[in-house]
Amino acid sequence: MKAELRELETATAIGHRMQHPGRVRPMELGDIPAVSSLFSKIFRKRDIEPSGDLRQYLEAVFFGSPLYSPEHGSIVYDDGTIASAILALPMEFSIHGRHTVGKLLCAFMSDGKAGAVGAACLARTMRSARQDMCFSDNSSPVSADHWVAGGGVVLPIQSLEWQRSFRPATSSAIRASRQFPALGSKLVLGVLGAFDRVLRWRRPSVKPTPASGCMTKVIGAGEFLGCARPMMERFSVRPVWSTEEFDWLVAIAGKNQGLGEVHFRQVTADGRAIGVFLFLGRANRTATVLNVLCQPGREFEVTAEMFACLDREGYAQATGAAQPFLMNAISRQRWLTFRHRGYFCMVTRHGDLKDAALRNDLYIGGLASESWSRLLTDF
Repeated sequence: MKAELRELETATAIGHRMQHPGRVRPMELGDIPAVSSLFSKIFRKRDIEPSGDLRQYLEAVFFGSPLYSPEHGSIVYDDGTIASAILALPMEFSIHGRHTVGKLLCAFMSDGKAGAVGAACLARTMRSARQDMCFSDNSSPVSADHWVAGGGVVLPIQSLEWQRSFRPATSSAIRASRQFPALGSKLVLGVLGAFDRVLRWRRPSVKPTPASGCMTKVIGAGEFLGCARPMMERFSVRPVWSTEEFDWLVAIAGKNQGLGEVHFRQVTADGRAIGVFLFLGRANRTATVLNVLCQPGREFEVTAEMFACLDREGYAQATGAAQPFLMNAISRQRWLTFRHRGYFCMVTRHGDLKDAALRNDLYIGGLASESWSRLLTDF
């Protein structure tokens, strides 16, 4: 009886697939329950009903952008069920003066044999011959190999994350709390804070040295944007950051309360702006720096003043994605380390964009990345 039942189930499944030939199509709002379940199963190893919070977040992020359209959004493989999907977020870039909507790929999901065919079909759509600009800043080694096989490139510097400790004992406990949550309690961090005060007194090099003649001041989103746009013009490839898109990105990044509030700062010298930076910060814990920009030649002053500012504001540590134009200045810091955070990969059918990427003549930055996404830390 059981064998007959299995044969009947197999025949039914085959018949169902014949009635519903598989195809790659844009993700729709009605797919969110299935995609949420797929995300939970693949990335959280939980084959349970996903939370309403996850569904709402997926809708807000992947359908809420002012740039959203079906052709620039996420895609799924539909054969009657959804067992494979790619989550993608549209972002507008200037490429040698022309405006292009690129895609930040945030998650590639496939469930076992049922999703294998779909995953292959989805991967083929990501080949360079078919894409204006697709990129990811958090790819695994296997995924990076697929990107290269599809005609893409891997950018090694942008694949790194820097971390600067201001209060080393507290910073170490915060990092370890990912595996041992008790180490992140207020009690433990309070005790370690006392140890850090002694360490900072005995080892002055722990404290970053501010840039001579520079000051940092708090600014709003509008003033940040007004300073940042001309500072990005040195790059052939850069975000457009229309006011509407920028405000939406800042708002959606601010939903990650685990990383803290959104902050904007301006670095000045002789009364005029020479740099700006944007970060998410949790008091007494971590400042996650998303974007740092400056006038050409002011990299050392701006980064030195940025670290000094974050130290003065009481953060235990600061982290951010490496950028080629800042590497020399960032690397001069004491108590700073680099780690591989995931491969930064890109595919494009445009030769001038690929050439600019290989020459590091592009600026992406943390707002155009997964750094702020709750999909990396929550649910």
